[in-house]
Amino acid sequence: MSPLESQIINELQGGFPVSENPFAEVAGRLGVSEEQVMSGIQGLLNDGMLSRFGPLYHAERMGGGLTLAAMSIPESDFDRVAAIVNGFPEVAHNYERDHEFNMWFVVATDKPEQVGNVLEHIQSQAGYTVFNMPKEQEFFIGLRLEA
Repeated sequence: MSPLESQIINELQGGFPVSENPFAEVAGRLGVSEEQVMSGIQGLLNDGMLSRFGPLYHAERMGGGLTLAAMSIPESDFDRVAAIVNGFPEVAHNYERDHEFNMWFVVATDKPEQVGNVLEHIQSQAGYTVFNMPKEQEFFIGLRLEA
């Protein structure tokens, strides 16, 4: 990771400016060009250092439901099940982990009572048990990289 990419990540940890020219605003704070900021973000995405770049919404504060779910999937069936899980619009992201529960994903819904229905549909289509792991307490951890 380049020093500029580290600076971009550090700068955006506190939020993305809501303005007519947000990339220019970030660039001004970092002392670089708008193009350097945009290409830095694209490079982080291309290299897999960032999995996505976009807004995060607090589903619960907006009246929706949110949960973390896990499944234990044989490696031979992992891709098929991942395609099923990822096919649900309520699935925000899905990650493979080196653990007995090797598939972890987040489900966000318009209404809290819809979470269970989505998990039941995933379980039915995938043919494996889905473990619902709702948040009990929320923590905010800041990430700061050495530039």
